[in-house]
Amino acid sequence: MRFKLEGVFPAMLTPFTKGGAKVDYDKAGALANRLAGLGVHGVFLAGTTGEGLLMTLAERKKLVEEVVAAAGKRLKVLAHTGCLDTAQTVELTKHARKAGAVAAGVVAPGFYGYDEAALARFYKTVAASVKGFPVMLYNLPSCAKNELTPKLVLDLAHGVDNIVGIKDSGGMLQKQDRMVIDMPAGFNVINGCDEFSFQALMGGANGSVSSTANVIPEVFLAIFNGVKKGQLGKARKAQDRLGHAAEMFHYGAMVAYYKEGLRLRGFDAGAVRPPQRELTAAEKKGLAKGMKALGYI
Repeated sequence: MRFKLEGVFPAMLTPFTKGGAKVDYDKAGALANRLAGLGVHGVFLAGTTGEGLLMTLAERKKLVEEVVAAAGKRLKVLAHTGCLDTAQTVELTKHARKAGAVAAGVVAPGFYGYDEAALARFYKTVAASVKGFPVMLYNLPSCAKNELTPKLVLDLAHGVDNIVGIKDSGGMLQKQDRMVIDMPAGFNVINGCDEFSFQALMGGANGSVSSTANVIPEVFLAIFNGVKKGQLGKARKAQDRLGHAAEMFHYGAMVAYYKEGLRLRGFDAGAVRPPQRELTAAEKKGLAKGMKALGYI
C-alpha cells in the first residue's frame, strides 16, 4: 500500500500525575499542541520514552484518543501498539486504527528470545488484523532483546502489503543503510538514533523519531530542513549540537531527564511512572547547567 511518512516525530513523553499515579491526558494534549506549534510533523505515542510498557491497555488507548482529538488535525499521530504478546498487540493496533492514528508502530516482542520465523509470524498476524492500515516495524534490540535484521525487514516489506516502514533504533548505521537501499520503493525508514540523524537523512532515511525532540525540536528541524534544502553545512552544524545534547540527556537512560529538560524550557510534562525515578536535586542542577551552557535556557 502507498503511505508516506516524512519529517520530525518526537517520541512524545506521557505526563503522569504525582508519583505516576494517573495519566494526565490534558497535559498530553497540551504537549502535542506545543510540539505542533513548534513545527514538528507528528508524534509517536506510548513508545519507550512515552513509558508505554508501564501503562495499562486502557491508558494507552485513551492516550491515543485524547491526542488525536487534541492535535490530530495538526500532527500525524503514530500509536505505538507493541506488547509482549500477540493478542494485546493486535488489540491495541485495531484500536489505533479506530481512534484515528495514521499508523501503528510495533516494537518486537521482548523478554523471550525469538527466532526470525517467530518474529515474522508475529508481524504478519498483527498486520493481517488491520488490513489496509499502515503498520511500522520498530527495531529496538537494546530494550526488546530481539533484533529486526535487514533480511527480516526486507522479507516483511516485500511480503506484507500494509507493513510500510520501520522506526530503526538499532544503533547501527550500516544496517539502516541496507534497510534504505534494499527495500521496495515507498518503504519508509525512520531513524531513531540521535547520534547519526544527519547521516541517516543523507543516506536516504525519511525522518527521525526521537526522545530528545520533545525538548529541542528546533535542532531536529534544522537537520531535516537543512538536508531537504541542500544546506548541508547548516544541517551538519545542527547535528553537532544534537550530539552534545544527546550526551547531556544521557542518551535516554532515564525518561526523567527529558521531562526535567522540558520543564526548564517552560512546559511541565508531569511525573514519571515507577519503577522510573525522578532526578535528584544534584542531577537537576547538572542538567540545568548543561542546558544553559548549550543555549537552550
